[in-house]
Amino acid sequence: MSESGRPSLFLYDDARARQFEPFATTRPLGELRAGALLVRERWARALDGIPFAFGSSIALDGFVEFDAPSSAAHAGLSQLVPGTIVVNTRALPFLAGAVLQDDDARADVLVVDGRVAAVRLASPLDVARLRDGTLTLDELVSIQAAPAAKFATADGVWLDEVWDIVRHLNALLARDIPALAAALECTALDDDGQVARGPVVIGGHPVWLESGATIEPYAVFDTTPGPVLLRRGSSVQAFTRVVGPCYIGCDSTVMADRVSGSAIGDRCRVHGELSATVLIGHANKGHDGFVGHSIIGRWVNLGAGTTTSNLKNTYGTVALWTTDGVRDTGLQFLGTLFGDHAKTGIGMRLTTGCVLGAGANVMDAMPPKAVAPFTWGARAPYEVFALDKFLQTASRMMARRHVTLDDAQRAHLSDVYRRAIVDPRWPAR
Repeated sequence: MSESGRPSLFLYDDARARQFEPFATTRPLGELRAGALLVRERWARALDGIPFAFGSSIALDGFVEFDAPSSAAHAGLSQLVPGTIVVNTRALPFLAGAVLQDDDARADVLVVDGRVAAVRLASPLDVARLRDGTLTLDELVSIQAAPAAKFATADGVWLDEVWDIVRHLNALLARDIPALAAALECTALDDDGQVARGPVVIGGHPVWLESGATIEPYAVFDTTPGPVLLRRGSSVQAFTRVVGPCYIGCDSTVMADRVSGSAIGDRCRVHGELSATVLIGHANKGHDGFVGHSIIGRWVNLGAGTTTSNLKNTYGTVALWTTDGVRDTGLQFLGTLFGDHAKTGIGMRLTTGCVLGAGANVMDAMPPKAVAPFTWGARAPYEVFALDKFLQTASRMMARRHVTLDDAQRAHLSDVYRRAIVDPRWPAR
């Protein structure tokens, strides 16, 4: 139990979560966006708890970012104390009703969609047991749960594969947005008495605005498929059509095209058509070009005219590179997974089911379906992006969002760089 009286949450990436590339190279799963929220934020709201540390791969021991918790290794944790709730980050409880009560009637095990998603520890647990990700929460129940342990159930979904972030996006947004709007005490955009130049609302779902969000004249909101939420400091500029369900994060700007069914994190710029796409945050799509059914990591910049294919000419299901080989996703629509700090040149075209590794900087010719992390060049075979040049580019982009690449972040990125460029799982450059 934390000093605030709220439960302490330990975010656990199991072995499967640690294979969610291209993002697992640089960040734990708790810091990916799934639906409107980061996974960490979802669990904090669902359990009214405080995530204080995470357990993931050794490569992420030095991960630091904004208000994210530290790794167990970085925090020097050797044991988790009784009362700590260990959560599987691949489980995504819906925001309504997924609370393990902290009173005499509290539950000790949370089950989401038939699988154990969270366990309250009854006795100390050595962090080493979680180090390699092979311990399941089902096994943890048998080790930890008291004989009279109480179980609670919650609605939600699981991320069995990285592309499930896209698969479940619409369902999560439809549930997340109303719950968040109620918790944030947002106001609904009222289209009664609107003038010709004002924002137009089509459809029966609401458009919610947090204080400080702005909408310019001539913006259109089509809420027929679902609701829309604009967080504080966000802006929808003139001649933009926003189609729900859609979440626009704090201080993000959406400009002059059609944005539909997407989750846009904080401090992003989106211009051009965007469909069924997740932006973790602090990414830039500042120009024309279609991006659909994709996941865009933090500090990504898409050159003008960058376009993803999200549907095969055969209308068949999309295959995707994974660390276990190329696999059929079962999805008819899937675009590109952009790792953190990835960059594309102007006019870049990306094939259906493309994976751009973290720090990849590609331009000119269409790249293959999978590009290794920290790659540089106009066409395959590529070169390795020199570490000093990569860090210089990262620092410059972050500065444009008034964020400093500090020594701890440099050390983390340098470590993952050295590991990634020799990782045999990725295709050769």
